[in-house]
Amino acid sequence: MRPLALLVLAHLAALVAAAEAKGGAAGAGLGDDVLGLIVFKADVSDPDGRLATWSEDDERPCAWDGVTCDARTGRVSALSLAGFGLSGKVGRGLLRLEALQSLSLARNNLSGDVPADLARLPALQTLDLSANAFAGAIPKGLFGRCRSLRDVSLASNAFSGGIPRDVAACATLASLNLSSNRLAGALPSDIWSLNALRTLDISGNAVTGDLPIGISRMFNLRALNLRGNRLTGSLPDDIGDCPLLRSVDLGSNSLSGDLPESLRRLSTCTYLDLSSNEFTGSVPTWFGEMASLEMLDLSGNKFSGEIPGSIGGLMSLRELRLSGNGFTGALPESIGGCKSLMHVDVSWNSLTGALPSWVLGSGVQWVSVSQNTLSGEVKVPANASSVLQGVDLSNNAFSGVIPSDISKLQNLQSLNMSWNSMSGSIPASILEMKSLDVLDLTANRLNGCIPATGGESLKELRLGKNFLTGNIPPQIGNCSALASLDLSHNNLTGEIPETISNLTNLEIVDLSQNKLTGVLPKQLSNLPHLLQFNVSHNQLSGDLPPGSFFDTIPLSSVSDNPGLCGAKLNSSCPGVLPKPIVLNPNTSSDPISPTEPVPDGGRHHKKTILSISALVAIGAAALIAVGVITITVLNLRVRAPGSHSGAVLELSDGYLSQSPTTDMNAGKLVMFGGGNPEFSASTHALLNKDCELGRGGFGTVYKTTLRDGQPVAIKKLTVSSLVKSQVEFEREVKMLGKLRHRNLVALKGYYWTPSLQLLIYEFVSGDNLHKQLHESSTTNCLSWKERFDIVLGIARSLAHLHRHDIIHYNLKSNNILLDGSGEAKVGDYGLAKLLPMLDRYVLSSKVQSALGYMAPEFACRTVKITEKCDVYGFGVLILEILTGRTPVEYMEDDVIVLCDVVRAALDEGKVEECVDERLCGKFPLEEAVPIMKLGLVCTSQVPSNRPDMSEVVNILELIRCPQDSPETELG
Repeated sequence: MRPLALLVLAHLAALVAAAEAKGGAAGAGLGDDVLGLIVFKADVSDPDGRLATWSEDDERPCAWDGVTCDARTGRVSALSLAGFGLSGKVGRGLLRLEALQSLSLARNNLSGDVPADLARLPALQTLDLSANAFAGAIPKGLFGRCRSLRDVSLASNAFSGGIPRDVAACATLASLNLSSNRLAGALPSDIWSLNALRTLDISGNAVTGDLPIGISRMFNLRALNLRGNRLTGSLPDDIGDCPLLRSVDLGSNSLSGDLPESLRRLSTCTYLDLSSNEFTGSVPTWFGEMASLEMLDLSGNKFSGEIPGSIGGLMSLRELRLSGNGFTGALPESIGGCKSLMHVDVSWNSLTGALPSWVLGSGVQWVSVSQNTLSGEVKVPANASSVLQGVDLSNNAFSGVIPSDISKLQNLQSLNMSWNSMSGSIPASILEMKSLDVLDLTANRLNGCIPATGGESLKELRLGKNFLTGNIPPQIGNCSALASLDLSHNNLTGEIPETISNLTNLEIVDLSQNKLTGVLPKQLSNLPHLLQFNVSHNQLSGDLPPGSFFDTIPLSSVSDNPGLCGAKLNSSCPGVLPKPIVLNPNTSSDPISPTEPVPDGGRHHKKTILSISALVAIGAAALIAVGVITITVLNLRVRAPGSHSGAVLELSDGYLSQSPTTDMNAGKLVMFGGGNPEFSASTHALLNKDCELGRGGFGTVYKTTLRDGQPVAIKKLTVSSLVKSQVEFEREVKMLGKLRHRNLVALKGYYWTPSLQLLIYEFVSGDNLHKQLHESSTTNCLSWKERFDIVLGIARSLAHLHRHDIIHYNLKSNNILLDGSGEAKVGDYGLAKLLPMLDRYVLSSKVQSALGYMAPEFACRTVKITEKCDVYGFGVLILEILTGRTPVEYMEDDVIVLCDVVRAALDEGKVEECVDERLCGKFPLEEAVPIMKLGLVCTSQVPSNRPDMSEVVNILELIRCPQDSPETELG
């Protein structure tokens, strides 16, 4: 205890003694309150001075900030210090407040242990310690010794371990909130004996196991929230026997089986969320009997069959979420009878039939039917909705023209009709809608010109992959709110209007794959927020606009414009490789010869001139050569006995050891999990070129064996100069070493010196995915099931990495290993975190071999690199695995991007032509189409449009057909 606190306590002890001599028991009680609060203050830090009014000189604390006293007794009855900015620990001083009824220390930064005796305060009813930094196990006895506790919240801390079994002993509890901690283990079976409990919230933990039976004993329970745990098994059959239960949230677990019929008896239930589980079977018609329901979420499960029309009888229903299941049949027209309905999401199912009239004609505000097979024309009913704000009809089979009277939807903010078969021209009335923020008509069959009016409120305009003609209207400069503009893959002609430079909010522009001519307006360099500008595959000419953005623009964004010129195009751009030099085989053996005779008698000469791309390639090759030489020299210096490189690896008596240097320079070899940190002697020395397995952007991999005979792979990092410190390196490596997943290559240990770092991995015996797809013989091909398993395995491993806040950064088929059973194992994950000095441009240069897998935001310095970059690379991998083609193919005069090829095939209904012709056996069309669509969704240019990897895993599991169904052949 601090000296000041000791002096304070001594002073207070004297005051208490005087009070007791003067005023008896009452004085003693008041003295205890003052003493307890001053002791509490001495144990905490108060940087904002919120406890400045607390003075040991006061006889009563009732005027102190945060303190409330009982009017009759004068004793402290409530202490509310929520959000005071306090840190430190909660000492035992508060145990003197014997009349305390309510204690709130929420939203501070308090840490350490929680005194278990707090619950023994005779009058304490409310205890709120939420949103602090308490850690460790919840103290034993906190609940078992309670006297009058009714409301307890320990939410949003870092408590770990299991839920205390003595929680059931606190019979007075009416509310228990343990959410957002790190609690694990099973749910105590006797927790249901808390029959006074009204609210139970254990969401956001890692609780495992089945839900115990007996929940019906909690006959006072109003709200149950177990969301975001790892619960398994089925719902208890008696869950519907809690007559007062109004809110049930069991989402994001691994619960399975059919829904128990007892749920129909929850007549007062208003909120039911069973999303992101593994429930199966059909949705019972008795859901229509749950008349009080206001929110029903069954999304992300494995439900099948038709959506019951009885749902239309739920007059109180406000939100209906059924996405990501296997529902078939038509979308019930009866749902329009839900008079309170505001939000409907039935996306990612297999619904068929026409669009019900209620979608555009009821009181619903937001509706999504995307990723189904709905068809027919889109018609606006006479009673067009006046409240509809967002509608997503994308990825269906809608046809016909876009109705001009869609403008009747006066409050519409977002309209997505992309990836359908809509034809005709774009009605000008749509662009004139005053509230419309987002219009996405991508990948239809629209023709005609872009309307020249309206669009002032638009923030996103996506018209790519259609058959639009004519010029880009100059009036587009009036769309002052526009941030994203996609007109790619059309037949637009003419010049890019200068007025586009008026759109100061522009972030993303894609005008690629058109027939645009003229020069790029110089004023484009004035756009302050521009992140991406793609004009590739047009007929533009002249120099690029000046400015930092266009100085660093990727070459792929301006490629295939033969007339574009200037010094900037002769320099290598970050993250982009130039096309390889392709020599004409018919030219003379001297490729640099300026002229060459032809068979017409010498009257004409065929010139062989190096193109701009060839010069760029030569320059890049020279830079790479310099880099290789530099790294080689550095490696030689590392190995040189006389260099100042710390420890030098050599083979001594058959074991890995360091050269006889001083202790200060000695290497450090660490094996996780207690492995033998020695390597056996073999016919080849460790790190010998004969043992080399491969080379990558971060280093070279060798094979060796441990002393116990276990083979391992060793990656020698070639980026030592970028490693910031041993402490940070070891911290990151140890974190990676804790990751364990069947689809991740396990990191087993590491070796450290200041100039040499080795990572020791498990040895995977099979080839990498790149070799299997692109270099193996036709007799060693992959079946559809094997490819699907690989895709699903990669997805699960990435979801696991992202749950631990690790971004892969370098996803590509070379880094996917296949073990002896064909199981995919992802390697090279998290290596960028070992190099704190890396910026994204250095990183891009290190992963140049991942060209085609890298998300477009890598080229934008101002955009944060997130998990969505991995999602992009995964989407490319999906398409590579299914098609057997590389992400980018370089031709002599063109670059073929795999994503574009697959999109075109889907547009033309020729998916079977995309699937790898080397695929062994047959494949199901009902799986091929949605999985390719998923790959394209993952490769969206806008990061926010890409799903999370956990969502991807759910979708893949939904796409997969039953294992016993025969694979059907296409064609």
